[in-house]
Amino acid sequence: PTAPVFSAGFHLGAFGDDAGAAVDAFARAADTLAAARPVTIAALSGSVYGGATDLALACDFRLGVEGMQVRVPAAALGLHYYTSGLRRAVATLGLQATRRLFLAGETLQADALLALGFVDTLVAPDRLPAAVAERAAQLAALAPLAVQGMKRTLAELALSEERAAEWRAREVATHASRDFAEGRRAFAERRTPCFTGA
Repeated sequence: PTAPVFSAGFHLGAFGDDAGAAVDAFARAADTLAAARPVTIAALSGSVYGGATDLALACDFRLGVEGMQVRVPAAALGLHYYTSGLRRAVATLGLQATRRLFLAGETLQADALLALGFVDTLVAPDRLPAAVAERAAQLAALAPLAVQGMKRTLAELALSEERAAEWRAREVATHASRDFAEGRRAFAERRTPCFTGA
């Protein structure tokens, strides 16, 4: 490609006889990123190919640049993409878009990526650092206990997991939290809250 590339995924020439083990290790890395406690932002400075697609999908927010594209050539290489990555793709993009990306090996252009929710926003390349900083500052101003709990619950809902007791426990944990009390006080006093994550 002539446009900037965020990541081209696996270095296929580096695969040896243990190619499956390398794919499994990559899947574990993406799963770990998806399960990370903090809210994560992928700053996609160019096009995304292959395994890098799931690294992006494992993040909570994805900011991309105009002109980027995404392509997953797994089927063209004879590889069945790992299941947790497919689950994340279906949860984020929907089944038909995931079919287009993984089964048909289509290259999705920037406007389609925005429409499908692969990226939350598209900016000019020189605006990406500022856009990421703005999103990070917005997230950092929120109550950590509530945000981290909702992050986990939303991920589990998206993957059709049934954890009603855990979801309720996360809700209840915020009811008596110092952050919720601070949020109510700040709202009444018309000031910015100061959250501590407790």
